[in-house]
Amino acid sequence: MSNWFKNIGPGPLVAAAFIGPGTVTLCTIAGVNFGFTLLWAMMLSVVATVVLQEMSARLGIISQKGLAQIIRAEIKNPLLRILAILLILSAIVIGNAAYEAGNISGGVLGLEAIFGVKRLELGIISLNYFSLTIGLVAFVLLYIGNYKILERALVSLVILMSFAFLITAVITKPDLGAVFKGFIPRIPKNSIFIIVGLIGTTVVPYNLFLHASLVKEKWKKQSDLQYARKDTIIAVVLGGLVSMCIIIAAAAIKTSEVNNAADLSKGLEPLFGSFSKYFLAIGLFAAGITSAITAPLAAAFVASGCLGWSSSMKTKKFRAVWIAILCLGVLSSSSGIRSIEIIKFAQVANGILLPVVAGFLLWIVNKRIVLGKFKNSLLQNIFGLIILAITIFLGLKSILKVFELI
Repeated sequence: MSNWFKNIGPGPLVAAAFIGPGTVTLCTIAGVNFGFTLLWAMMLSVVATVVLQEMSARLGIISQKGLAQIIRAEIKNPLLRILAILLILSAIVIGNAAYEAGNISGGVLGLEAIFGVKRLELGIISLNYFSLTIGLVAFVLLYIGNYKILERALVSLVILMSFAFLITAVITKPDLGAVFKGFIPRIPKNSIFIIVGLIGTTVVPYNLFLHASLVKEKWKKQSDLQYARKDTIIAVVLGGLVSMCIIIAAAAIKTSEVNNAADLSKGLEPLFGSFSKYFLAIGLFAAGITSAITAPLAAAFVASGCLGWSSSMKTKKFRAVWIAILCLGVLSSSSGIRSIEIIKFAQVANGILLPVVAGFLLWIVNKRIVLGKFKNSLLQNIFGLIILAITIFLGLKSILKVFELI
């Protein structure tokens, strides 16, 4: 047991990144609107996450470099290198700005469930007090760089909320036949955005960069690869199980629309009764503020790797990136648009941007010059290409849906 704890790596952090406000919201909406029908999309997301995060972890351990650093080094043509860096920076900055807005909105959703809506009116500008508060807390913690204790406490609350959904899914006594049917792929009418969102909230693009950077701090030897794989598989599968339980619990909710945290909390009523609103509010706040710290940090690491900057958290360039992401998140979550809509948009944006990042990762892990004998096997490439094809198909379909071409 002590050996197992000693070898716990960044896997739980990857899982914690996708069990946030976006996951709770999207999975609840999926359960309320489509019952168990979209469980297959969550299972696909979990498989895709395991496959891609394993590639990312393997790359970090064998090369002892971050994904962005390797892409920058391996593209020899100056013009192509600039285009690739711009594409990655655009994907991560846009994705993380949207994700940050969703994170802060999730925290706001939790606070508003207890304290109601509080807005600061400055002439024609109207700002949400809670968005500003969460943004300020995240800013201070990121600036001083000492947020580990708070992060652990908040992650503990998120884990507690996850267990609550697991227990609730059992208490609701779902029809097991209907649950198993949910793993048969189907795309019901008006479900494409939710499907892309479920993938976007689980296979988080910036996690692929973050994982490669973090594993090399934990493990240095090729023989450590077995520990990294075990760490990734266990953490992601358990996280995916929680997400499926949220869908199952939400399928029992007797409502047709989810607008706020009170609606989300109905999924926990079988376990917590009238206290479910407060329990979910604390969990959403914890999930939101924890991710509000990690998302800007990840964007800053990616920008540093792409542009060849120092990755020290104290440099002005590093701080400028996370401050920009944080400010965009605060302004978006303060815009007056419903928090639920911002969270949905963030997950769909991530789902659309995923093929860009996954494509670069697949290219790199097939280079013998980078990974030697640890480059992708034929089976790993087959899985990777299937995942890439599915994400491209769903991403294109959602874009066509936006422009009402289908």
